[in-house]
Amino acid sequence: QVQLVESGGGLVQAGGSLRLSCAASGRTFSNRAMGWFRQAPGKEREFVATISWSGSTTYYADSVKGRFTISRDNTKNTVYLQMGSLKPDDTAVYYCAARTRQDASRWYDEYGYWGQGTQVTVSA
Repeated sequence: QVQLVESGGGLVQAGGSLRLSCAASGRTFSNRAMGWFRQAPGKEREFVATISWSGSTTYYADSVKGRFTISRDNTKNTVYLQMGSLKPDDTAVYYCAARTRQDASRWYDEYGYWGQGTQVTVSA
């Protein structure tokens, strides 16, 4: 089992920044690819960013490319999502997820472990 706990969400004005953290415990973190997804009210959960086990490969949704950066620190069992130039459309619950494989993936159903989510609200 892998337990994931997100933190760092909150209320921010448009144009502002936030950094989300996801702390992992349980089975080996460093061998797993990690991802961030988000879900806005009334919408399906969507892919935001993913990072391979080593951090060498990252992918982003087109909607956040150039504004968000995913990173990880395997010594701290933590993955981060640095969010900048935030827009009201970024308002959602953000979820951290862990794969059982090392390679990064955009696909929701390839992640076996999920955190409880952290709310990000961007005001206009």
